[in-house]
Amino acid sequence: MNTSLLPFLQIKKQQQDVMGFLSANKIEFEECDIAANEDNRKWMRENVPEEARPAAGNPLPPQIFNQDRYCGNYEAFFDAREDNIVYAFLGLTAPPGSKVP
Repeated sequence: MNTSLLPFLQIKKQQQDVMGFLSANKIEFEECDIAANEDNRKWMRENVPEEARPAAGNPLPPQIFNQDRYCGNYEAFFDAREDNIVYAFLGLTAPPGSKVP
C-alpha cells in the first residue's frame, strides 16, 4: 500500500466513525466537505480555536461543531464516546430514557 494514502484513509475512517455513531443514535448532523468546498475548508480553519490547533499546519478533519460552537476533534469525540458523555460533548440534551447523564 502506498504510505502516502495512510493519513487520508485514517481521516476517512474517523469521519465514518463519527457519522456512523451520530446516525446510529439518531443525532442530526450535516457533513461539510472541505476537500471539494473551499468555503467549508476556510470556515473550519477559521473556527477551530487557537488552543485546539496543531503546533504546525492546519487542523485536520474531522473537526466537530454544533452550529458555530466548536466541540472538538476526533480524539475528543472518541474520548467522550468512551466516557458516555457524547451528548454533553456535542452540547445536546440526552434523550429521555437515556442512561447518559
